Amino acid sequence: MTVVVVTGTGVVCSIAADLVEFATALRAGNCGINSRPDMVSDPMRPWLAADLPEWNFARRLTESASSSALHPAVPEIARRAAGRAPVGVQMSVVVAMQAWAQARLAVHPVDPERVAVIVAGHNLNGSSAAIAAERHARSPVHLSPRYALQFMDTDHVATVSEVLGVRGEGCTVGGASASGNVAIVHACRMIAADAADACLVIGAMSDLSAAERQAFYNLGVMAGAVSRSDPLRRCRPFDVKREGFVPGAGAACLVLESAASAARRGVEALARIAGSAIGLDGNSLADPTVAGEVSVMRRALARARLRPGQVDYVNAHATASVLGDVVELAALDEVFGADGRPWLNSTKGLTGHCLSAAGLVEAVATVVQLREGFVHPNRNLEEPLASRCRLTGSSAVPARLRVAVSNGFGFGGFNSSVVFTDAA
Repeated sequence: MTVVVVTGTGVVCSIAADLVEFATALRAGNCGINSRPDMVSDPMRPWLAADLPEWNFARRLTESASSSALHPAVPEIARRAAGRAPVGVQMSVVVAMQAWAQARLAVHPVDPERVAVIVAGHNLNGSSAAIAAERHARSPVHLSPRYALQFMDTDHVATVSEVLGVRGEGCTVGGASASGNVAIVHACRMIAADAADACLVIGAMSDLSAAERQAFYNLGVMAGAVSRSDPLRRCRPFDVKREGFVPGAGAACLVLESAASAARRGVEALARIAGSAIGLDGNSLADPTVAGEVSVMRRALARARLRPGQVDYVNAHATASVLGDVVELAALDEVFGADGRPWLNSTKGLTGHCLSAAGLVEAVATVVQLREGFVHPNRNLEEPLASRCRLTGSSAVPARLRVAVSNGFGFGGFNSSVVFTDAA
C-alpha cells in the first residue's frame, strides 16, 4: 500500500501571510473577521468578511526571492506569469511557492513530469466575472483578451505549473465547501496509482460577486450584513447564538508525495494521510444529513485502520450555520461519543469560511496543531451546543496529538473526511 505524506505547506488568509504567522495566530486565537462597506451594490451597508489585511503581490515575491529553497528565477517568472492576474491566482502562486520551498523541491527535485497540480474549487472568479461583464457592457472592445483564460478555474493550475515548471498531470476538482478535501483525496489516489510522485494540492480563493454573496444571505446561511455588534464576535461555531458563516479570503497548499519519494529525496515528512472518504447524500439542497457525515468519518477511519477512540482531535467543518453545526455535532457524537472524546474546534471562527479553499486551510491548521502539540481556541464559544466531544474554549489547549480528523461538508450533499497522523 502506498503511504502518502505531507512534505510542504503554504497558507495566506485573513490572519496570516505565511505558515509561521499562521501557527502563531492559531495558538493565540486571532480573528480576521471585520466589516466593510459593500462598494458594489450598496456603499452604505456594511457586511462581514475575513479579508486579507493587505495584498501586495510584488512584496510577496520580493520576500520569497530571499529563500534559498526556491530557484532564483522563480519570483521573476511568477511576476511575469501572474503580475496582472486576479488576486486569487496570485494567492495560489504564493501558497504553492511557500509549500514548494518547505518541501525542498528545488533543492532535492522530483522529475517535473512526475509532479502534478490539483486545484480545489469551482466558480472561483465570481467578482472578476462581474467586473468583466460591466466592462463589456460599457465597451466590448476594451475587454482584455487575457480574460478568455482568466475566467476559467484552470488558470490557477496553468499559472502555478508555469511558475514552478510542473510538467505532470493537472486539473481542478470541485465539491462545494468540501472541495479542499476532495482535492486531497484525488491527489492521494493519483500518487497511489503511480501517476505522480508528488502533487501540489491548492485550495484557491473564492472571489464572491455581489450576486453570489446576496444569494448566500437570502438562503439564510451567512451572518447578517448589518452589524449589530463587534464584528469579531459575529462568527460563532458551535454556539447557541450562531447566525451563519462569514466568508473568508484565503488560499492554502499541501505538497503530498509518496513516503518512498520523500525518503529518496531525504526530506522530512510533516504528517501522513492515513485514510479518507468522500460520499454524497443524494440531495441537491443545502440540507446536511447525520447519516452522510457519519458514513464518511467511519469509512475514513476504517481505511486508516483506526478506531474512533484513537482519534485525538477533530477539525470540524463547523461554519456557524444554524443547521450545519447541529448536524455535525450529532454525527460526531454518533462516531466518537461511545469510544472517545477527541478535542474539537473550528478554524472558521478565526479565518472565516474560505469556501473552496476551506479544506486546505484547515488541513494546514491540522498539520500545524499535530506538529506543535496544541488545539486552537473556539472563538466566541460562550453557550456551547450540547456534545460529548471536548470543545476547546477561549484559549489554546496543550495536547499530545497523534491522530486527527478534518471534515469538509458542502451544499448539495458533498461529504468528506480526511485522517491525518503524525509522521512517526
